Amino acid sequence: MAVCGHLALFSTAEATKSNAPVEVAAKPDIAPTAFELQLLYADRTWNWENGAAYFGMDRHLQAWTAGQDSSAVAEGRWLVTDTGKMCMELAWRSKTYKTKPRRTCYSHRVENGNIEQRKDPDGAWYGFKHAKDDPADEHRKFEAGNTKGAQFDETRKLIDTKG
Repeated sequence: MAVCGHLALFSTAEATKSNAPVEVAAKPDIAPTAFELQLLYADRTWNWENGAAYFGMDRHLQAWTAGQDSSAVAEGRWLVTDTGKMCMELAWRSKTYKTKPRRTCYSHRVENGNIEQRKDPDGAWYGFKHAKDDPADEHRKFEAGNTKGAQFDETRKLIDTKG
């Protein structure tokens, strides 16, 4: 909530003072800084319908999914930028496949004191974190700490066993 309040104080002019090149398609008028994005992601677990991802303080990233005959794990890293992006670079593997590291990015912007997110390059904007709690916020799927580490380890052992 403090991040949203802090971000709401920025004016468009202050947010664009930097001489850094602007990413026209992805950079909103007011974007959270890398530091502000780190506060939203670092040492948190993003829970999905059938898995989760843990964003370590050291920028290490672990993820897992589970389903009938489709369990997979991924390891890699995550990064944030001052243009409002959070990117995950993950290499997924299961019993039947292994991928090379692939980058997936999400852009963030501040609208009326609320943080919105979209999957790049052209996903639709949706509410990520409102200044006041909103049950529809994607950020409500985040938990402090590595809350699904045991499930990641179990899935990894299942995938890495021979047989």
